Amino acid sequence: MAIRTAITRRITSSSSSSILFNSRSMSSWWGNVQPAPKDPILGVTEAFLADPSPDKVNVGVGAYRDDNGKPVVLDCVREAERRVAGNLNMEYLPMGGSNKMVEETLKLAYGEDSDLIKDKRIAAIQALSGTGACRIFADFQKRFSPDSQIYIPAPTWSNHHNIWRDANVPQRTFHYYHPESKGLDFASLMDDVKNAPNGSFFLLHACAHNPTGVDPTVEQWKEISYQFKVKGHFAFFDMAYQGFASGDPERDAKSIRIFLEDGHLIGCSQSYAKNMGLYGQRVGCLSLVCEDEKQAVAVKSQLQQLARPMYSNPPVHGALIVSTILGDPDLKQLWLKEVKGMADRIIGMRTSLRENIEKLGSPLSWEHITNQIGMFCYSGMTPEQVDRLTKEFHIYMTRNGRISMAGVTSGNVEYLAKAIHEVTKAA
Repeated sequence: MAIRTAITRRITSSSSSSILFNSRSMSSWWGNVQPAPKDPILGVTEAFLADPSPDKVNVGVGAYRDDNGKPVVLDCVREAERRVAGNLNMEYLPMGGSNKMVEETLKLAYGEDSDLIKDKRIAAIQALSGTGACRIFADFQKRFSPDSQIYIPAPTWSNHHNIWRDANVPQRTFHYYHPESKGLDFASLMDDVKNAPNGSFFLLHACAHNPTGVDPTVEQWKEISYQFKVKGHFAFFDMAYQGFASGDPERDAKSIRIFLEDGHLIGCSQSYAKNMGLYGQRVGCLSLVCEDEKQAVAVKSQLQQLARPMYSNPPVHGALIVSTILGDPDLKQLWLKEVKGMADRIIGMRTSLRENIEKLGSPLSWEHITNQIGMFCYSGMTPEQVDRLTKEFHIYMTRNGRISMAGVTSGNVEYLAKAIHEVTKAA
C-alpha cells in the first residue's frame, strides 16, 4: 500500500509538472506579439467616428459619397442585383474566376477591338479587387524574376509598399511629385527611369494618381513609354480609377494604350471598387500581355497556381454584377452615365473648394486643387496644419495633407475652405 501510494504521488506530481509546463509553453506562444500600427487611412475614420462634434467632416476615406455625404449604390448595380437575384448561383468559380467578367474587363483596359484580346495574348484572372491583383503580381514577379526589384513612385498608395514587402520583393522609389509646384516632377522622374538598371520593374498609376491626383500629360506618357522601350523596363499599371478620374473610361486608359501602341508587354491591375462603387465586393482583374497565345496559357496557369493557396478561387457575386452590367449594352450605357456623374461631382467640388479658399484672400496659390484629378487632392498642407484642422475644426484627413474630394459637399465646402485658410494663412 505504501509503495502504491508513493508511485501514485510521483505520477500525480509528474502529471502536474507536465500540465504546468504545457500551460507555460502554450501561454508563451504569442507572448512576443505586439499590436500592429494603425493603418494611416483607416485610423482616420476610427477617430472621426469617435468624435461627438456635430461639425465634424471626414475627408480621409477613399470612398465616393453623394452631395449629402451618403454612400451611393449605382442604379446600374441595383438593376444588375435584381437580375442576378433571379438566377442565383452559389457554385465555386474556377481558380481564374469568371471568364465573362474577365473578358469584359479586358475590353475596358485594352480596347473593345484590341488585337491582343483577339489573338488571345493576354493572361488574365479575376482578383480580389486591385489589392489582390497587385499582390498576385508581386508574388508572380518574385517567383519568376526572383532577383528583380520594383520601382514605386514617391509618394504612392501606402498599401503598395506593404504588398511588395510581404511578397519579399525589394523596393526602390522613383521621383514623381514636386512639392513646390504641387505637380509632376517630370525631369527627375525621367532621370530615374534612365538611371535604373536595364529591365527594371516599375509600378505606374494609370490615372488619378493616389495620393497626389497628379498625372502625366499625354505627351509626357509618350516620352515615358519611349524611355521604357530604350531601357527594356517592365511597366505594371495599377488602374483603380478608370472612368472615375475624367468621367471617360477611354480617356483614363490612355496611358496604357500609349504603352501598347509602342509594343510593350505590360501588366495591369483593375478594380471596380471606385468606378462601380463595389467596395465590399472585392472584384478586380490581373492581366499580363504575353508574346503569344501559348505563353499566355502558361502564364495564366501560374497566376492561378499562386491564387490557389491564397484563397482558392474568387467570390462569385461581384463578378456577376460586373459581367451583367458590362455585358448588357443598356446597362453599360447607364454605368457610363453614372460614373461620369460621380467624376463630374468631384470636379465640381474641386472648383468650389478652390474658389472658396481664394475669396477668403489666401496669399497662397490653390490652382493645384483644380489641376489635379480623381478622388484625391494633395493639398500641400503639413502634418502640423492637418493636426490643427482636426483639433480645432474636427476635420479629418491623413497627415500627408491628402483630401478625399468625395467627402467634400456643397454643405461643408465653405466650412472646409475657412478651416484650411485659417491653418495655412500664416505659412
